[in-house]
Formats: sequence, structure tokens, C-alpha cells
Amino acid sequence: MDARLLDILVCPICKGPLEYDKNAQELICNPDKVAYPIRDGIPIMWADQARDLNPPSSTANP
Repeated sequence: MDARLLDILVCPICKGPLEYDKNAQELICNPDKVAYPIRDGIPIMWADQARDLNPPSSTANP
């Protein structure tokens, strides 16, 4: 991922900065808790393509 590209890309939801996860090939928005995939070197910046980083809520009652 080109560092110059990272400087200009922002989260399409909150317009905040993104972190590059080289191992997962994702751009991560910490405030929104989503990760945008990078496919063939191209960031996919659509909100509906983002992976939710929030842990699944437990619906089981103890």
C-alpha cells in the first residue's frame, strides 16, 4: 500500500483517518470499528463492504 495513498484516504463513514493492517490487507477505522478490504492492491471503500470489528453481542441469558 502506497504511503501517499494512505495520507489521502479517509473513512467514508466518519471521514477519519485509517490504519493499514498489512497482514490482513485491510484499512481499519478505529472510531467506527470497521475494516475495509484491499483486493489486488485496491482499497474497497464502500461501507457495505466493510467488515464489522465489534464483537458479536451475546443474546444468551444466563
